[in-house]
Amino acid sequence: MSRRARAVISPSLPLRTSLALAAALLLLTGCGSGWGWYEVLPTTPRGRDNFLFMLSGFWLTIAISGTAIMFSVLIGLLVALPGLARDKRLRWFNRVYVEIFRAIPILVMLLWTYYGLPILLGLSMTPFVAGVVALALCDSAFEAEIFRAGIQSIERGQIDGADSLGLSYVQKMRFVVLPQAIRRILPALGNQFVYMLKMSSLVYVLGLPELTRRANELSVTVYRPLEIYSVLVLEYLVLILVVSWLVRRLEKRLGANVLHAGG
Repeated sequence: MSRRARAVISPSLPLRTSLALAAALLLLTGCGSGWGWYEVLPTTPRGRDNFLFMLSGFWLTIAISGTAIMFSVLIGLLVALPGLARDKRLRWFNRVYVEIFRAIPILVMLLWTYYGLPILLGLSMTPFVAGVVALALCDSAFEAEIFRAGIQSIERGQIDGADSLGLSYVQKMRFVVLPQAIRRILPALGNQFVYMLKMSSLVYVLGLPELTRRANELSVTVYRPLEIYSVLVLEYLVLILVVSWLVRRLEKRLGANVLHAGG
């Protein structure tokens, strides 16, 4: 394989190059006859309205994904700690929680949370709240395993040193174990955020007007599913590439801080 070919398929391509290649691919596939790109391209008034309509679900996708990942990280940490305890009952709670929520498909959890949980609790629930609850619960099982692996990767000498200083369990976790563990599991946490962004597209079944729901509504109206869903693919691609770039920047910054502190 030539050097140029390897550069094209390399995963380390700059963000702008990746976006340009993706956009060119989608546009070139629409050069044949019978395509209706005028329905979604902002070069015409009709295309501009449809394009803006699809983009109107962008911030809702970000909001539900960001809120869900925030709660899933907190719940995952709280579930991971009992899995490291000496008490068998606490470890049993960790195992049961992880196995249950890791086994339930997210779509099933969304439907059960929105239609079943209000009946059990006797309260109403908006699609946004149901989506956050379902996504956070399902993802927290994976977050718990990530945190457990990160905490267990800390060298025993670090923990013994904290014990020799007389630190309590909370102080030891806060000042010694968790800062190092989070640095190590940051790539995995970034992957989970990307995963959450993709899985948030399933919330459209609850009627939440995020990116996928907007694309479905527009497809039914203008009958151009290929063009509309091609734009939807590009929207998610741009969103996930930007998030991946931000996570890599954060990894480099934390790594630079570690090297600076070590020097």
